[in-house]
Amino acid sequence: MAFRLPKTKADLFGYDEKLSRPDRPVFYKDLEDGVLAEANKDKTIFLDISLKNKPKQAEYATKHEDVHLEQFGRGDFDYTDDTVTWKGKTVARAEIQEGNKNLPWEQEAYARVKKPKKNAK
Repeated sequence: MAFRLPKTKADLFGYDEKLSRPDRPVFYKDLEDGVLAEANKDKTIFLDISLKNKPKQAEYATKHEDVHLEQFGRGDFDYTDDTVTWKGKTVARAEIQEGNKNLPWEQEAYARVKKPKKNAK
């Protein structure tokens, strides 16, 4: 049986070549229900596998998560498994609805990233 090398680094490491940057890879992952994307403190972004064949929505989600990565970098936004901290104020994750557009870190992300048109894939 022959071993075949992947054609690209993206194939080898499993990241999205078009959406990734050298400092911020984007991976597709089966995320929990209702979650389309996640920004991680290690500067990676996870997109739900449901976005894999929806390039406009995947690009939008990546840009949205980029805002959160910037927030981490500024020291405005942080999280643990149990808490979220925004500009020094910590709240339990159980007390908030993550992704809610009214949360201050989400307000900034939604304000800065233009949403694709409804029919965009």
